[in-house]
Order: sequence, then C-alpha cells, then structure tokens
Amino acid sequence: MIESLQNKTAKKIQGLKNRKNREKEGLFIAEGLRFVSSIPEDWEVEYFVVSQSYAESSDCSILQKRAETLIFSNQVFQAVSETTNSQGILALCRQKNFHIHEILEKESRGFYIIAEELNDPGNLGTLIRTADACGVNGIFLSKGSVDLYNPKVLRSTMGSIFHVPVVQEVEISQLIQQMHTQKITVLAAHLQGKQYLYDFDFTVPCAVLVGNEARGLSDDAVALCDDLVKIPMVGKAESLNVSMAAGLLMYEAVRQRKTY
Repeated sequence: MIESLQNKTAKKIQGLKNRKNREKEGLFIAEGLRFVSSIPEDWEVEYFVVSQSYAESSDCSILQKRAETLIFSNQVFQAVSETTNSQGILALCRQKNFHIHEILEKESRGFYIIAEELNDPGNLGTLIRTADACGVNGIFLSKGSVDLYNPKVLRSTMGSIFHVPVVQEVEISQLIQQMHTQKITVLAAHLQGKQYLYDFDFTVPCAVLVGNEARGLSDDAVALCDDLVKIPMVGKAESLNVSMAAGLLMYEAVRQRKTY
C-alpha cells in the first residue's frame, strides 16, 4: 500500500492535474466508479488506483485482471483526488490521437461539431455528452480551446469522452477547406441567419460551428460558413448558452435524419 505523497506514482497522478504534464505523459485520469466503469474494453488503461477503504469493501479482482491495481492509503488517495468526496477509485487512461482525415472519411453522411475557442470546461463536457447522444461523428476543437482532458471537462462528459472522437488544436480554416473538398456543408447559428434551423437540410453531410462563450464566433469563422441559421427567440433573452444552442441544432439533425 502506498502511504506517502512522495511516492513516484502519487506524484505522477498529482502532476496530471496540469495540462502540460497530461500532454507530456499522454495520459488522463478517469475518477469515480461510474466513470471508471464506462471505460471501454479496448481503451488502454495504464493502471487503476483505489483507496484502502475501497479495497477493503469492494472486489478489485475485475480491475486486476485488466491492469495493475494500486492501493493508496485513504489520506494519500484523497490528496491526489480531484473531488471533495472521493469514491476511492480512479484509472490512468491513455489519450487517443484521432486524425481529421480518418474521421471525415469514415462516414458518407457525417455530422460534425467544430468549436472555436470554447473556454468553459462544463460547456465542452456537455457538448461532448450531447454529441454522443445525437450520434455525432466527430468534434474538432480550435487552438485556444479548453483542454479536452481537463478534469472538469471529463466529469461533465459522464463517460461520453470514450464514445466520440475529438481532435484538439485544429486550424479552423484548414479544417473547413478540407470539409469543402469532401462536400461537407458548414453552418452556424447566427443572428444574421436568413432561415430558421428547422428549414436547413441536416440530412446532407454537415458540420455545426460554435463559438466562444463571451465573444461568439469570429468574423473570419463566420465568413467560412456555407450557411447561417437562426434559433427562434420569443422571450427577452438575447442569446443561449453555447452548449444549449449546439444541442438544439444537433437534435434537429437527429429529427431530420430519423436516426432514432
């Protein structure tokens, strides 16, 4: 049992709270029983870590069959945990690197999300979770966006991080150019839209572009869109949360494509 924060493994886990260390190691932490249980069989796990209390009250044999399982004292586990009331279980998972061309070429009638400088971890996590529910084929994050493996992002995905391919640090202009060569229509919800989202044909291969929480989409990004659509606003609110707006467009695509 590991009883000191000076232990090499404990230090490594603490270091993964920092983005640079996550990128260097190519790892991220999945914490909590539900999150750990959602890890697919084909997803590489470096090792599991459980608290002493968890090890004494639960059967760890299933974990041990899959990867090395380490036991931390309750005090050390709580110190490396990202949550206040930890469930006493986490996994160090290997990051997956997806390539743009592989994602775009996989589906003949694909549906994608592009995010420009999305900064809020909760918004990104909710976006990924909703995209998973709607069968989105891939998500592309521009430079300047929150880290995909930020612990708050991961918790907000509720396990959907394992189901939707996400590419980070994307150059949007190059991505959209590539999409155009593959006849993928790019649209965005925008006040300048001339039609409502219900009038757009979501049955064609398409990508929804969403912007920064505070600034919205840049003029350059808007100029790259093939179409702009409006979301009906009948009350006094001037705008919607970015993940909510994206969710409305995604579910309109589900409705039109009859993928349910």
